[in-house]
Amino acid sequence: MDMSEKRTVAIIGGGAAGLMAAAYAAEIRDPDTDEILLIEQNDRMGKKLRITGKGRCNLTNDCDRDEFLSNVPTNPRFLYASLAGFDTKDTQEYFESLGVPLKVERGKRVFPVSDKAGDVVEALVRRCRELGVKTLQGRVSAIHTEAESGAPRVTALRVGGKDIPVDAAILCTGGCSYPVTGSDGNGYKLAERLGHTVVPPRPSLVPLVCEGNLCSRMMGLSLRNVNLRVLDTAKGKYVYEDFGEMLFTHYGVTGPLVLSASAHIPDVESGKYELHVNLKPALDDAELDARILADFKKYANRDFINALSDLLPIKAIEPVVELSGIDPRVKVNAITKEQRKALAAVLHCIRLKPVRPRPIAEAIVTKGGIKVSEVDPKTMGSKLVDGLYFAGEVLDVDAYTGGFNLQIAFSTARLAAQSAVWG
Repeated sequence: MDMSEKRTVAIIGGGAAGLMAAAYAAEIRDPDTDEILLIEQNDRMGKKLRITGKGRCNLTNDCDRDEFLSNVPTNPRFLYASLAGFDTKDTQEYFESLGVPLKVERGKRVFPVSDKAGDVVEALVRRCRELGVKTLQGRVSAIHTEAESGAPRVTALRVGGKDIPVDAAILCTGGCSYPVTGSDGNGYKLAERLGHTVVPPRPSLVPLVCEGNLCSRMMGLSLRNVNLRVLDTAKGKYVYEDFGEMLFTHYGVTGPLVLSASAHIPDVESGKYELHVNLKPALDDAELDARILADFKKYANRDFINALSDLLPIKAIEPVVELSGIDPRVKVNAITKEQRKALAAVLHCIRLKPVRPRPIAEAIVTKGGIKVSEVDPKTMGSKLVDGLYFAGEVLDVDAYTGGFNLQIAFSTARLAAQSAVWG
């Protein structure tokens, strides 16, 4: 066969969406006529995927479609077709078939049994290699198009000063979060030059900067099994609540609980939110008072500030004492019932005021991206440029923590690959 008849489908970006798109495109292509080319600017594939979930890779969530979509605050309806074609069960079966045993943890989060994100990356890389996906290291600086009649069509990619002819391109370049991994916003620029609208990127699943010096005084303190609630003070109602881990830093707070909470308060700069941290969520008021009394009896002759080491981590003692309003040098046997109630109130609700998110470079996910009204949800194809497709975080679709964002990447990638190969 004349090699000039070869049809090339290029995938731009070798992250979660790009690797899945390349693997699936290679599975369904006609090997006699279709060439799959995966272009990645980093020296290895899946750089960001390797660090997700603290290096453990929460690759999906073991839930049904309705529950899944309830965890997608931005443009959930856009995902109907892609999820119908490749849902959370399909993802689990796929990775198991690639030799990655999985397990389900709290919140229906799905992880590799090995707890190694690298196993997920290597399984996809290995699958691409087995199926003959060609790879190229380089940065795509332009997508060339030609317009004979009707909409322009993708014809070539500019990579490292050289034009590579292609018949279709799938943009899997990610967002702006973790730019050192390659998610530097280049995909937005490529799409904008072709006429696409980019909804301004903002950080989501991001640490929060808090008012005052309370957090910096507890800097480095990691808390487990605490309860975090987010109060919308303007409406007088809680917009988020969960149990888990959080960490105090010099600027504010971070950790899984805080990252999840941040997705529920996109307008954090409004100053109308409070974070309520319950240090003792397992104890009700009566049980907590009994616990405090027992400690006070044990340390009856000590000053108040020196009688809390069993109740609190060392870094939290001074701030909690100050918030309680109790003289730190009063003997604990002189503390009144009302003062104990004040202490319990602090332990059940430390109030923090978030004032802004940390920079988008520190966010796990980018909110914003390619405007989905310009993309066909049944194909992931551009409505403006023939032969151009999108998948993953480059789109204006984002979700809460729990494996939802990676599932979006996998589902949209499969649909984009199918459309690009068969289109």
